Amino acid sequence: MPTREIFWNIGSYGFILYWLLIPIFLVLVYGVSRRIKLWLVGRPADIFPDLQNVRMIADLIPDPRDIARRVSEKLPGLWGRLWSFVKTSIVDGFLQLRFLRDLYPGIIHFLIFWGCIVFLLGALIDFITHYAVRGAVDSEILHGLWGGQYLSLSLAVDIFGIIVLIGLAIATYRRYIQRPDRLDNKPENAIALIFIAVIVLTGFLIEGLRIAYFTQNPAEYALLYPALGLYNSSWAAFSPGGWVVAWIFHSVSSPLLLNLHAGFWWFHIVVVIGAISYYAITFASLSHIVVAPFNVLFRSMRPKGALSKIDIEEAETFGVSSIDGFTWKQIMDLDSCTGCGRCQDNCPAYLSGKPLSPKKLIQDLKAHWLEVARTQALETTDGGNPEVSLIGDVITEDMIWACTTCRSCQEQCPVFVEHIDKIIDMRRSLVLEQAVMPETAETALKSLEARGHPWRGTMASRTDWAEGLDVKLMSDDSDVEYLYWVGCTAALVDQNMKTAAAMARILKAAGIKFAILGPEESCCGDPARRIGNEYLYQMQVERNIEILKGYNVKRIVTACPHCYNTLKWEYPQFGAEFEVIHHTQLIADLLKQGRIRLSRGMKETIAYHDSCYLGRYNDIYDEPRRIIKAIPGAKVVELERSRRKAFCCGAGGGRLWMEENIGTRINEMRTQHVINAGASIVATACPYCMQMFEDGIKTKRVEEQIKAIDIAELVSSLLE
Repeated sequence: MPTREIFWNIGSYGFILYWLLIPIFLVLVYGVSRRIKLWLVGRPADIFPDLQNVRMIADLIPDPRDIARRVSEKLPGLWGRLWSFVKTSIVDGFLQLRFLRDLYPGIIHFLIFWGCIVFLLGALIDFITHYAVRGAVDSEILHGLWGGQYLSLSLAVDIFGIIVLIGLAIATYRRYIQRPDRLDNKPENAIALIFIAVIVLTGFLIEGLRIAYFTQNPAEYALLYPALGLYNSSWAAFSPGGWVVAWIFHSVSSPLLLNLHAGFWWFHIVVVIGAISYYAITFASLSHIVVAPFNVLFRSMRPKGALSKIDIEEAETFGVSSIDGFTWKQIMDLDSCTGCGRCQDNCPAYLSGKPLSPKKLIQDLKAHWLEVARTQALETTDGGNPEVSLIGDVITEDMIWACTTCRSCQEQCPVFVEHIDKIIDMRRSLVLEQAVMPETAETALKSLEARGHPWRGTMASRTDWAEGLDVKLMSDDSDVEYLYWVGCTAALVDQNMKTAAAMARILKAAGIKFAILGPEESCCGDPARRIGNEYLYQMQVERNIEILKGYNVKRIVTACPHCYNTLKWEYPQFGAEFEVIHHTQLIADLLKQGRIRLSRGMKETIAYHDSCYLGRYNDIYDEPRRIIKAIPGAKVVELERSRRKAFCCGAGGGRLWMEENIGTRINEMRTQHVINAGASIVATACPYCMQMFEDGIKTKRVEEQIKAIDIAELVSSLLE
């Protein structure tokens, strides 16, 4: 019957390992506590904002039947966070599904991660059961370690150990032969690969040398385990990694096998202890194994589309101009980043030649934080140059203003690093504290403050688009099913007015009673907040909420994803909650119910462009596609970057009102994707996107081949 003893050939000296656990534990405590000190140079983080007014648990009614209900009512944020952590740990941690979104590197990580997990769990199970069954040959509890179950465990551990080596080989090939642009080959990356490889290989060496020895000396197995009989060389097949090593060393003498086994056993232990100590002290690349789970646990639980709120009355600073202006959670974010480059691979600013790389931004912030924090928290003298400024020296203004806030970086990041909040915080400092911003952005904000919209040059009024449509104003009749929030761009920009009119026709065709605010409608504030003027944004919010509450508005429909996102997810920060619906959601529902019908078709090839604020921010991907597929005769094609990996039009984050004079224009790149897809129509669901495609199509001189049309226009033109 097969088995093995942990300290075979090591003797009583093996128990030195247990004494070594004490200094290992102390090193871990030292390393982690030292790192926590570095995180805490940041400001306090309000990670449980919904728990601020909760009474002490001791004040709860001491009725056992009522406690669970009362706690769940009082601590929704805690339960939600814990459930989110458990779900994320299972889906993105153990199952690795977030990594597998990027298949090739995802498979590499999957192989190494799961291989190491099973390899280590197998060793742990073997270690525990060794003591549970030691000397109890006749007991039933032997089944966990001996016989067929032991062979199964050995087979599983060896297979996954081999999987680790395969993953390491592919990772080495990818990192040092293929050398993709997104990967920086720092020494710590090679050290990590070497550590893992040496630990796995020496494990196989120890196993193989033991197998080789007992294959040569089967009777000694019987002497060691009298109740189990002779060693059977066929058992080696259940240890494929060890079997290969045993075959290599089959002709080596028994005494030498014993010496090699003991030598590699101690070398293996030294490497393991060295790796633990190295990463506990340096927190190099593999430290994300420890940091990332906590980063996931404490990640922002705000809706994806909501930025953090500044308390204008109480705040002493506006935004972040120094590294200690970030919260400790934002700094933990920096420490979680492994530099994998998934964010960079999908960033429209980087891909279009702008100075912004999300990966570089986080890594540069991390390097600067470590320099500053080592001086402030650890009181060392090597903390870097105190004259270095965060904005300007570490992160340039061009990097800060290049971001379109498309959220692709955060959607792709496997450890939930939050890039956008940091960029917006630095914008807030530039705008509110230093009055520094691009000239065209400043012009838009001045127009917004003075006229209630960012389109300074327009001569149109808020209701010009509705001429001849008999659209009611809320001031005339507020007893309606929906308030139609038109938005600045759809109401005031010529090419988008057709979208507003088309949506009104659809609502009328469906028999929906609706009205608009008309002259009372003002910008929702999205451009101001994304550019960094939180003060102006909050002025707009307060004004709009007062008007909306005055009309007792309950349901809002809008064709602008930016208005949709702001009204739905950010206005609740100021005590106003409405049911907000995007026009593609409503149109898809009306078609499904048969309240509107498409009587005509079109022989066109249509490609749908995913708006960032509709897709990645609000997970609305299917409704627009269902509408397009319902058009008789139309051929639907997907663009080369779509859904979660859709390429931004370039207008988000206030970029619609900023000059783009570095690199290639993002909207031109996206227009080229439409050309490559062979589409004659690019369907949009966002007035910002419409604006950018109109310009891109003109620049590419393909006006005769391609038209940009909002989904509402398509549907309106085909109604009965």
